[in-house]
Amino acid sequence: PLPKNENSNFKIFKSYIGSDKHVAIIINPKKINKKSVNLRIHSACFTGDIFHSLKCDCGEQLNQSITYMSKNNGGIILYLDQEGRGIGLANKMRAYSLQSRGLDTIDADHNIGFLDDERDFSVASKILSLLNVKLVNIITNNPLKMSAIKKAGIKIKNQVNTKPTINKYNKNYFKTRVKKTSYRLKIAV
Repeated sequence: PLPKNENSNFKIFKSYIGSDKHVAIIINPKKINKKSVNLRIHSACFTGDIFHSLKCDCGEQLNQSITYMSKNNGGIILYLDQEGRGIGLANKMRAYSLQSRGLDTIDADHNIGFLDDERDFSVASKILSLLNVKLVNIITNNPLKMSAIKKAGIKIKNQVNTKPTINKYNKNYFKTRVKKTSYRLKIAV
């Protein structure tokens, strides 16, 4: 049971490559509209999801998604083991250190040898296929997630944006994501 919805369950999926374990959190399974499932693809964020770091909106997006699903016929949250846009927790901390010295989030990742985003969203498509999901209402601001599941043949009926709380610690992060990536968020750049 979750605070906003006591009727939920968890399914664990282990990757055959590496030791990643991904989770499908199914909110209100009896109410899920089988025709178009509410979906959030969420990458693990130790700092944001657990400690509510002010540098990102990950925990906020997760909670907004649970609330949305609780009010709108349930849904599925795919919680992917892809910390720090896929670079892992230790490298994310290295990138944070570089950011504290003036680099933006993308340049910091490049500085330690990574791309803008190292996540593999095809794993989400594979899990959705195993769950027999073919049409979704996706909760995201990230077109890369939408592109990956479309490529796998899963149709998107609607896209629901999340609404982050902008503060002095994350403002530059969002500006960089909007300016340097295809991230969809209305913020003055």
